[in-house]
Amino acid sequence: MTTALSIDTIIQRIAYLQGKDGLFPSVRRNDALGYRRADTNVFFTAITVFTLQTVRARVSPIAQTLIDQITQRATITYPIFRNKDGLNTYNFWPTRPSRHFPNGYLFHRFEHFRIPDDIDDTAMVYLTTTQPQSEALWLKDKLSQHANGSQRHQIRNTYPEYRQLRAYSTWFGKNMGVDFDACALSNLLYCIYQYKLPMNEHDTDSLTYLRLVVESGRYVSEPFCCAPHYARTSLIIYHLARLMAAFAISELKPIRPRLIADAHHQLTNATNRVEQLLLATALGWLGEPVPAINLNEIEQDFDTFHFFIAGLLTAYEQPWLRRFADRPLTQMRWQCEAHCWALVAEYVVMYDV
Repeated sequence: MTTALSIDTIIQRIAYLQGKDGLFPSVRRNDALGYRRADTNVFFTAITVFTLQTVRARVSPIAQTLIDQITQRATITYPIFRNKDGLNTYNFWPTRPSRHFPNGYLFHRFEHFRIPDDIDDTAMVYLTTTQPQSEALWLKDKLSQHANGSQRHQIRNTYPEYRQLRAYSTWFGKNMGVDFDACALSNLLYCIYQYKLPMNEHDTDSLTYLRLVVESGRYVSEPFCCAPHYARTSLIIYHLARLMAAFAISELKPIRPRLIADAHHQLTNATNRVEQLLLATALGWLGEPVPAINLNEIEQDFDTFHFFIAGLLTAYEQPWLRRFADRPLTQMRWQCEAHCWALVAEYVVMYDV
């Protein structure tokens, strides 16, 4: 690894980027449409805090204090994104009032583009705060109510052999179609294991889904279909490796060799250094030597890296619309400088172990 960056310097940069409101700025963009807007969401703030918390034990006392201050300022903002009716689930955007597609000119005017609460944001809020066990158990029941096959909810937008899996859906909304996303499921399962919640068929089937998309190779050949909100093999590897490193999950052990082999292959082909270090970190979690990545002026690669996408046609179940859902023209891509630096910090800590 070639870099003059210290972990303390990286943490200081992240602290500097935190807004006065406690949130980390992010942008949504569609370069094909010439579209770029500042975005107000809880997702990038929560995942940045989560990443910092996972490295906290391995940094200096000064950096630990900074991480604690960042966390305190961030978590104060979470109620803004809490369920509009006061339930303990969370939305990507502010809810009372709803501010979907903030700072835009068109999409925020249409109720159609207002999204329900989701498992990704909810899991990350729970993981970066200390929720009472009663609330965690309530969430577990809430998740079951919206899982595939529950309350007449049946997934249509996945492979036929996965449609009977009673896995968790990305969305909590009653009128939203069921959606399987390998990365979001990995985050949710991380939360469930972290809170030591009782396992049920939804957990088992969610793990089965994760195993099958890897064993089948579909997460390499069709990553959008396996994780429509992340849509890249490297990100699926990253999320699965993080989950498997944190918890001993017997159902996922068979896919470890495949993940390692595919991570090495993806690393060879990746041109963006943020994506490279993300894969290198994943290899470390999977028990492999951590490859060296050149971090000199790594921020130059931030602008061409995105961690999360929103497909404007992803929610539609009609096959003729879904046919266009994986095309860049119909997608928004989100970027966050602070989170990119958190990924760098995570890699530096992993590389120095």
